[in-house]
Amino acid sequence: MSTSVEHLQQRTLDATELLGDLIPSAITLATMLRHRTMATWLRQEYEGYADHQQAPPYRRELPGHIVAKSPQYGWIPAPVEEHQTEQFGRLDLLDPVRELEHTCLNCKKGNGSRILLAREDLATLQKQINLSADLAINISRDVYCQLLRTVRGGLHLWLEALVAAGLEGEHNQFSRDEKAQVAHLDTPQDFWRRAMAERDSLPVPDVRELGLLERMFGRAG
Repeated sequence: MSTSVEHLQQRTLDATELLGDLIPSAITLATMLRHRTMATWLRQEYEGYADHQQAPPYRRELPGHIVAKSPQYGWIPAPVEEHQTEQFGRLDLLDPVRELEHTCLNCKKGNGSRILLAREDLATLQKQINLSADLAINISRDVYCQLLRTVRGGLHLWLEALVAAGLEGEHNQFSRDEKAQVAHLDTPQDFWRRAMAERDSLPVPDVRELGLLERMFGRAG
């Protein structure tokens, strides 16, 4: 399979290119370069994390708001204190990037996604606030976007470093010398940590909103 590092890098800057479509190409590239650590990270992002402890910090303890289900008004802010929001209103998002991206694409700005509290947390918080209603964590679209922007940014920075190291043009395979000259770049943690720190200044796009017709006809599916 022919691949171009430069072309893949440019795709990370295109808002119409879904991250879930970019990652398989990036896994192929990492495998061709024998960047095993990078390939492992990309596969975990693509498939999701089974273990909370393996998930990177940009997926852990993400902030949300606790909402309660009212029989009259639907989901409304729950009567909780700040310390209760801090204790019960954070969540690890471990799903595959494609699922997170799908959620984000179908959310309008200012909206989010509700995730029901775990049974034990639900019982504890219901008792604390003396409320029997269902409780959920509302994770905003912005939180999803920041997570996805971090992954996309880490991928972009890795590709940028490969280009800077001289991997240009189309390749069906890489020579031993080419692999050796970029072996030191098999460090995904360096790239996603930098993406976390520089997220707001990176040139990668935010996840766009789907239009009405796209949502009706399932464009993001």
